[in-house]
Amino acid sequence: MGALVEHSFRLSHEALFARNLAAAEEIPLLDKKIDQFYRQIELDCAALLTLQSPVAQDLRLLSAFMQLVRDLERIGDYAKDLAEIAIKLFPYPPHACVPQIEVMSHHAQAMLAASLVALADLDAEAGRAVKRLDDAVDTAYKTVYQTLAQQRDVKGVVEPMLLLALTIRHLERMADHATNIGQRVAYIVTGQRS
Repeated sequence: MGALVEHSFRLSHEALFARNLAAAEEIPLLDKKIDQFYRQIELDCAALLTLQSPVAQDLRLLSAFMQLVRDLERIGDYAKDLAEIAIKLFPYPPHACVPQIEVMSHHAQAMLAASLVALADLDAEAGRAVKRLDDAVDTAYKTVYQTLAQQRDVKGVVEPMLLLALTIRHLERMADHATNIGQRVAYIVTGQRS
């Protein structure tokens, strides 16, 4: 599931910044697969909870996994939303802040990758480290938002600016969900919330 979410995120990046509409068209099918994995994992966890009556560490593991797969599923949903935005942005010339947004997307993708590595390795410290990466995305969000919000004398329609505002919001939320995954990994390993 994590690999599908990463792939979907990469495709949304390609759709937005390389203006690759074919990449955008691949994402809905990936999103259906991600949703199927999410539902199946959630059902499996619920079955284990009800049939096996886990205690202590096993209960912590199951509850954290149920939340973690929800974070992954949400990132997949945001990737699909970004693909739809890319299609709507396609007719317009690229805005001057697109390079900053592209860097923001790279940071969010790196956070997702780091959180999935932490999960695969069950590495609490690597999981907590993802939160520190979120500062770059939050700063980029504030900077680009101010650029868009303070722009004056906009020629033509404002739709591209609204779509870019949605784009940075989605990227910021994707980064937050990657942070959540890292935090949940730390909780699985240590039993302590940070």
